[in-house]
Amino acid sequence: MQIQPRTKFLGLSAALVAGTALGATLIGPALSQTATGEPIVIEQPRGAPLSFAELIEQVSPAVVSVNVVSEREVAGPQGMNPQLFEFFRNNPNFEEFFNTPEDGEPETREARSLGSGFFISADGLIVTNNHVVADATEIQVVLEDGRELEAELVGTDERTDLAVLRVIEPGTFSFVEFETDADVRRGDWVVALGNPFGFGGTATAGIVSADGRQLRGAGPYTDYLQIDAAINRGNSGGPTFDLNGRVIGVNTAIVSPSGGSVGIGFAIPAELANQITDQIVENGRVIRGWLGVSIQNFSEDMAEALGYEGETGALVAQVVTDSPAASAGFRRNDVILEIDGVDMDDSTHVTRTVGGLLAGSEHEFKVLRNNEIITIDVTVEELPDNVADLPTDQGSTTTPDSPADTNTGKVLGMSLSPLSDDQLRRLGLDNGAEGLLIRDVDSGSTASRLGFAAGQAILEVNFQPVASVADFESLVDAARESGRESVLISVRLNRQTSVVALSIEDEE
Repeated sequence: MQIQPRTKFLGLSAALVAGTALGATLIGPALSQTATGEPIVIEQPRGAPLSFAELIEQVSPAVVSVNVVSEREVAGPQGMNPQLFEFFRNNPNFEEFFNTPEDGEPETREARSLGSGFFISADGLIVTNNHVVADATEIQVVLEDGRELEAELVGTDERTDLAVLRVIEPGTFSFVEFETDADVRRGDWVVALGNPFGFGGTATAGIVSADGRQLRGAGPYTDYLQIDAAINRGNSGGPTFDLNGRVIGVNTAIVSPSGGSVGIGFAIPAELANQITDQIVENGRVIRGWLGVSIQNFSEDMAEALGYEGETGALVAQVVTDSPAASAGFRRNDVILEIDGVDMDDSTHVTRTVGGLLAGSEHEFKVLRNNEIITIDVTVEELPDNVADLPTDQGSTTTPDSPADTNTGKVLGMSLSPLSDDQLRRLGLDNGAEGLLIRDVDSGSTASRLGFAAGQAILEVNFQPVASVADFESLVDAARESGRESVLISVRLNRQTSVVALSIEDEE
């Protein structure tokens, strides 16, 4: 049966309702005072529940525990650090203790893990996290009534950490729905159900403590709901409900030094989860559009350094060779302002917009280039699996005027010298490319605080190539004369280029 949203569970007492109807109610004995000494009066929150019992009773039949069996490669004896294991295995003195199987295949062992999930259809479709079912050889779900049912994997999306399962045994199951039009606000009540530490059917309650969180290492496709309802190991893949019993998020991560809840949990918003699961059910995977650029936020500081006003969007740091962007004429340092007439707020907005486009479809991009707004028409392609390994453009290829071992100097707290051929190769740049190697950075300087460090390379200043320290100094002086407070530095490290706004005030 479908679980219908209900509101009667709120259980408001007559006194509470009357208090709300009569107006403001003083909460506690003068908890705070105004500047005139008058007590601050707080209106009784509307819809504040005295109990979540009826809500939990209605939705819990749709929530399941997910038990997974997988095969994991053994790094070494008793999970030894892989580098340490390789050292001992290649040492003749320890050969008899660390020899490998005769067939040369890595040793594997059975691993078991626990998670949570929930039915989204009466015929047995279940949503959970990708990391719960990764590498699974067996998947079993346990229902609230204790039934243990085998399930199969419909598909996964690693980039958003979502997966869809299907119960193999036919039947009709209680299910819940995503609340895709939810106007989630900080302070709204939420209830989380799941299987923390193997305790199936556990319910916790709290509030939404933040919206639109971006997590380091989680990729650009998701802004998370931050909730303070207790989320622990095993809650992954479980639902977060609003007071109407609709799913507003899929629990996926916690921040904790101990592995237990400290009140900071994260859920994938329902609107995104619904879009992803629909694609997985239809195609077995998520098909994303691909432009073929590496981008970063185009900030107000960057706009100020170039003399632009009121522009937001995404700065193109690199263009992938033979990509749709390269074919359409995108260049490094272009700023994407609009896609199909929609203003782009930042790089995440651009990534998600492009990811939602159909492969093979043509779209209009409005781009800021050299202080001029131009339009580029692009036919996007399907996002490849190996996108991180694809070659990118490497910038200018003008031969430096000075030899690599001369023309050293210090600018903005950084000791610089032209790049040598060996350094160009190490940074993944072609011979003849130009730039400056950062040899040292003054401790306490603005550059040091922003993360500039020895070994990085500076390719451009305000998108102008620099072949010598004199070029760098000239561009900084020009910025000062124009009344600019900062310059944009194109920095290269580990074969990746990014742009940083560096203050030039009070720097010599």
